[in-house]
This record gives sequence, C-alpha cells and structure tokens, in this order.
Amino acid sequence: MVLKKINRKGMFFTVLVIALLSLFLVSYTIYSAVQDRSAISKRIQTMNNFLFSLEKDLERQGKIAGFRIVFLAEDYITRTGNYVSDVDGFFQESFFNGSVYGQENEIMLGARYEDILDSINDKANKINVNISISEPELSVLQEDPWHVALLFSFDLTMQDNTKLASWSKRENIKSLINIENFEDPIYIINTNGKVTNKINRTVYDSFSRDDVSNLSAHVTNSYYITSSLAPSFLDRLEGRKTASENGIESLVYLPKLSQQGISVQQKSVVDYIYFSTENPSSQQVAGMPDWFRLDSEHLNIYAG
Repeated sequence: MVLKKINRKGMFFTVLVIALLSLFLVSYTIYSAVQDRSAISKRIQTMNNFLFSLEKDLERQGKIAGFRIVFLAEDYITRTGNYVSDVDGFFQESFFNGSVYGQENEIMLGARYEDILDSINDKANKINVNISISEPELSVLQEDPWHVALLFSFDLTMQDNTKLASWSKRENIKSLINIENFEDPIYIINTNGKVTNKINRTVYDSFSRDDVSNLSAHVTNSYYITSSLAPSFLDRLEGRKTASENGIESLVYLPKLSQQGISVQQKSVVDYIYFSTENPSSQQVAGMPDWFRLDSEHLNIYAG
C-alpha cells in the first residue's frame, strides 16, 4: 500500500518535471525565434536606411558631377570657339570617362562614375553589405527654364554578407543643376569671348511702354526671362536657336559690344535673334535709346 503511494508520487513528479522541461523547451524555442526575427528585422531596417541614404547621396553626387560637366562644356566653348556638338554625349563621356573629347580632365576627379562606385562600396563595407551596380545609363535634359536634370539609372543589387536579406531594383536618380550664374554660350561664341553674359534671372515682374524704367534696367544688366520663343540653356550649349518650352532670353546691351570694338547691328536686340542671321522687322521703343529695337513678337512682352 505504501509502495503504491510512493510510485504514484514518483510518477506525478516525473510527469511534472517532463511537463516543465517541455514548457521550458517550447518557451526557449519561441524566445529564440522571436530573437532571431527581431535581429532580422533590425538588419533589414539598417539596410533599408542605408539604401535610402545611398539614394540621397547619389542625388547629391550627381548634382556635383553635373555642375562640373556644365563648367567643362563652357570651358570647351570658351577655349575652342565651338559649340558642344552633342550635349548628351558630352555629359556621358565626362561622367563615365572623366574626359572631354578624349582628353582627361582633372576637374572630374572625385565625380566620375568609378569614383562614385568606390564611394558606394566603401560605405557598404562598413555595414557588411555587398553592392553590385550594372547597366548604368546617363542622360541630360532641360527640366525647366532654370534647371538642367542629370538622370542616372542603373540596376542595383544589395545583399547582406550573411545572405540574410537582399534588394534588387532599377534605380533612377535625378539631380538638378541650377543654370544661373553660368555664362551664356551664345554671347561667348558671337563676340569671340570679348563679351560674356551670366545667366541671371530678371528682378522685374513686368514691363510697360508707359514707364520704361524696368525695361531700361533690365536691358542694361542683360537679365533673363523665361520665353517659349527662345532656346533653352542646353540648346544654347549646342548653338541651337530654336524655340523651346523651357527657353530663356536676354536683351543684348549693345553699348557693351561697342566698348569692345564689336560693330553693332540695327535689329531686334533679343539675344537669339540678334546673334543670328535672322532679321525680322523691328522698331524702336519710346523712351529707350535709339539703338534699342524689338521685333513685333517681343514688343508685347517688353513694351505692352
């Protein structure tokens, strides 16, 4: 009778111990799974944050590269007296090769494609991530009258070195370059570099034939306005004078040309017309100097 009670107690404790051990093992397994999931989640978040910061950094680096390439284009125009024959090709060569028509240029050091890759890999190594970039493409377009857009596209693969997580996507990075304060290529070419004109947006909201004070100050400073009749900045780099929805135009201050020994013409002083073979009928504006003339399309804009 006593033996049976002992056996029953023994069995009870044995079952209890087994149950507790099982509960502990289950709890441990769940805890481990939760910990692993938490670690994976943190790692994914770290990589996601890195990708976001990478995209912002590439936008910044694209802006730096684009600014330097525009500078190189203007330097080429000034040195050679020739327009850039193919702006898109010029940007691609400078970005991928760091050269201008086959000649390496130190200005692009640190802003070339290979420099950007080195920077990306250096940052990726610091968080144990492997990045692969393929099929890179670069193009340039006139985003709006005052900004050039550099578009950098590529296939990106990002993988944790432990193969915990990976990303694969087509990246499209847009960087905007402000064209203000760059020199207008049309002035450089057509005055043999004697007269240059920085692209500065006008400070005046309107012009009137009843009060030409704004117009007078505007032309004296050769400020720029937006105009769908005029060529864009990228058009100007190529020497094209065709109308663009993102066009800009200035009025040529002829006394500045005369001071440099450049003979002046009696025609509309709108820059892309004045520095062209076109000569539409034009007329003087009351209150303005005798040399100041505008064609009929621009009379409503400046002397309406």
